[in-house]
Amino acid sequence: MKLLSAIGGGFAGAATLTLLHETIRRLTKKAPRMDQLGMEAIGKSLVAVKLPVPEEHTLFKITMAGDIISNSLYYSVAAIGDEKKIMLRGILLGLAAGLGAVYLPKPMGLSERLSNRTLETKLMTVGLYLTGGVVASLASKLIENSNKNKSEGL
Repeated sequence: MKLLSAIGGGFAGAATLTLLHETIRRLTKKAPRMDQLGMEAIGKSLVAVKLPVPEEHTLFKITMAGDIISNSLYYSVAAIGDEKKIMLRGILLGLAAGLGAVYLPKPMGLSERLSNRTLETKLMTVGLYLTGGVVASLASKLIENSNKNKSEGL
């Protein structure tokens, strides 16, 4: 697959993940709070290098921008390699990210309750990242097919 298809698909997956998370967290108290986890991680990193931590509103914006950029790059990997395995790679990337979001905060010194407070929270966390991986794969395929059709004059 071409780089544009991979990056476009990665962005679609990241945007879907973020939009779903932001919607779900407003609808249920059991939703994962990946926004807060990200803000905590950035805040602790800034403190560690003796830089000031911005106010919460600014920290939230930085976290959202960082999430979109990093998740876009991460999910774009789904489109690298054999096109026949793009869906499998998207699913595996989504599962890996979701499981990492559930099980890595504690060893990293972050609040684990934000992503694994209840079984429902854990399932939502994994489901959100899995959805991002699937959307990234589908979007990459659609972009690639659209580009092929344009270049063939269809």
